[in-house]
Amino acid sequence: MITKSSHDDALYAHFVTFSCYRNRNLLDHDQAKRVVLGVLDSQRLIQSARILGFVMMPNHVHALIWFPQTGQLSQFMKQWKQRTSKIIRRDVMPMLPAYQKQIEDGSAFWQRKYHAFQVWSDEKLIEKLNYMHLNPVRAGFVDRATDWRWSSARHYEWNRTVGIPIEWCPTG
Repeated sequence: MITKSSHDDALYAHFVTFSCYRNRNLLDHDQAKRVVLGVLDSQRLIQSARILGFVMMPNHVHALIWFPQTGQLSQFMKQWKQRTSKIIRRDVMPMLPAYQKQIEDGSAFWQRKYHAFQVWSDEKLIEKLNYMHLNPVRAGFVDRATDWRWSSARHYEWNRTVGIPIEWCPTG
């Protein structure tokens, strides 16, 4: 018998990555990033999730998310992606004609799938936080992770607000 693999069958933190359709830089504009961050916070409240970290790049997003119950990740991701796509199309695109042309063909905003990785130890959690926080540095956008406005690096380095509550959740 074939069984479907699940990334959501235990109370682990989840390291998730999802990309804009065809890896387009649809998150270049701050308005689009604000929508993604706002919906992340809203969905966090709806599903009682904890956000352990995030980074938004021009064409993809990384986040570390923990849920108090198993079986929550798929619904969370579905809602996060659907709601951001709808709000960006409705509210952001009309204000930015050049931006609108990037998505005008009626194509999807996000790639259909997302990648999820269960984080089972504090060491792996720190590894994933460092990996995602250094993304903007590796891409050449900033010299230091804390200079990138669209990540949780400033929270961890300086205990500064980053637009949404960041909560540590020990894994072991």
